[in-house]
Amino acid sequence: MIYVTGDTHGDISRFKAMRKLRRGDTLIICGDFGFFWDDSRKERAVLRKLARKKYTVAFIDGCHENFDILERFPVTEWNGGKARIINGNIVHLMRGQVYTIEGKKIFTFGGGHSQDFEFRNEGTKWWKREQPTHEEIREAIRNLEEHENCVDYIITHEPPVSLKECLNVDVLQRLEVHAFFEDIIKACTFRKWFFGKCHIDKHIPIKFYAVFNNVTPLK
Repeated sequence: MIYVTGDTHGDISRFKAMRKLRRGDTLIICGDFGFFWDDSRKERAVLRKLARKKYTVAFIDGCHENFDILERFPVTEWNGGKARIINGNIVHLMRGQVYTIEGKKIFTFGGGHSQDFEFRNEGTKWWKREQPTHEEIREAIRNLEEHENCVDYIITHEPPVSLKECLNVDVLQRLEVHAFFEDIIKACTFRKWFFGKCHIDKHIPIKFYAVFNNVTPLK
């Protein structure tokens, strides 16, 4: 079974809610995984603990990752798309990829915009690579076209900007990725779209799901 949940922000206690997951299951985290931050002994110990889980822990990146650490891991092929295998069963799902997991096609696109970036120190609390690039968007378009713009699920960190009123959040800066997501809504066929940035659990009919604490099975 495949499950989706929201940002974990380096909080190992969040995984207490994952007890129902079994060997062979996959848990997808919608950005801000947060276990790559300071490369401390404590952080490495927590990652080793996560690597012993019976299920796969797969995450897209968000706005609170240390990209200097994350990018140390080599890129490889995983279930049809590019990924970084971190440690055993921990997998970084990269931007613009389409993976086939348990027969389901899943499009992923991490990254986003920290609205408080002006108050963070670059290279220690904030990284420019959090914002998706034009080339990553172009690669995503190519990969979607290879799948005839048809997937089962879409997993992102940022929400589509057209949902902002439903979510009661302000979008202070328009990014290229916001326009791209609106194009996906128009051009692609998909069953459900999950995103984590808003830190709420909310269904926006018909196809959109903000996720945070909930652990939702993809049926």
